[in-house]
Amino acid sequence: MAARLLSFEVADLCLGKPPLRALSVSATVCDALVALKAAEDNSVSVWNCDHSKRNLNGGDENCVCVGKICMVDIIFYLCKGENLSSPALALKSPVSVLLSNVEGLVRHVEASSSLLVAIDLILQGAQNLVVPIKSNNSGNSKRKQLLKSSSMSPTVHNGLEFCWLTQEDIMRFLLSSIGLFSPIPTFSIESLGIICPEFLAVGYHSLASSAIGAISQSLVDQTSVAVVDDDGTLIGEISPFALNCCDETVAAAITTLSAGDLMAYIDCGGPPEEIVRVVEARLKERNLEGMLEDFVIESSNSSILFSSSSDEELPSLTRTSSRSGRYSRSTSYSARMVRRAEAIVCHPGSSLVAVMIQAIAHRVNYIWVIEGDCSVVGIVTFATMLEVFREKLESMI
Repeated sequence: MAARLLSFEVADLCLGKPPLRALSVSATVCDALVALKAAEDNSVSVWNCDHSKRNLNGGDENCVCVGKICMVDIIFYLCKGENLSSPALALKSPVSVLLSNVEGLVRHVEASSSLLVAIDLILQGAQNLVVPIKSNNSGNSKRKQLLKSSSMSPTVHNGLEFCWLTQEDIMRFLLSSIGLFSPIPTFSIESLGIICPEFLAVGYHSLASSAIGAISQSLVDQTSVAVVDDDGTLIGEISPFALNCCDETVAAAITTLSAGDLMAYIDCGGPPEEIVRVVEARLKERNLEGMLEDFVIESSNSSILFSSSSDEELPSLTRTSSRSGRYSRSTSYSARMVRRAEAIVCHPGSSLVAVMIQAIAHRVNYIWVIEGDCSVVGIVTFATMLEVFREKLESMI
């Protein structure tokens, strides 16, 4: 059984995964915003290739994924000082301004690569592995028509499309063979030494804008930012996952609210009316008329609109009233967002497999570790869990 596990290739983990939709590196931030609102995933891939030029096999020459972007990237770009007064103008910037400066977050890997190679790349810092998969465009006229009408196209190179492979995909795969690692999965995370005592945090009453750097780092680390009180007690969290389920208009809330109020703002169901009024009042106090003009924010049961001074300035899909896909809703909060700003927690004595299942069930890459009094011990991540499984796999060779 151990030999069979080691024989798996990256392609085996990609069965049934949808092909990536490509956003050109020459696109604008507005194009990225439209693509994210139309996509089923919470991120889109950015490619450096010309899809209008095809070789004899129907593929693109030298087509390389140069990164990925998500709603958090756009939100924080709009929060920059120079963009606060005119978000509509900021959306005309090239999409390259959103790409991370951290190298190696996205890595290409051959479909024939081993499971160990994939794990090693993840442990080296890769968030997403780009894996070639066979294209099935031919013979599917309905799919062709859908792709033709989409703002993005699949990346095709020599008859192959590509898909993402993530930490979560690998952890789910390992969970399906968890018995092979016995008895390690039953050990506590404390005894395995995988609790990281260093974590990102912000005070409950601190300005949300002061946490932008920490949240940006948590996006790279695929973790979250703990919101704590003066005694260090965990109150909740501000996670990239939660912000990814929001609209671009949350930039106004980050600019004006405290961390505690921001948690309430991004909670499921939409922002409370009283917090919306606070955001609007503080934007006026700071003379951010541009953001007030572009962002018309309303409470839970009302629409949250993005407006512009001219219908020709931005594509219609940037307007909430004409959204499609996973962002088709009456508020700026995704129906897929099933958890609130409440942090997902475990205890030092929790077993590895229990924490693993907990993280996968909540679609996060980390779990907060707390004591009985809710003080934060640290954080345990998929990356540290993978180190344990990687060591065990090495012993199986």
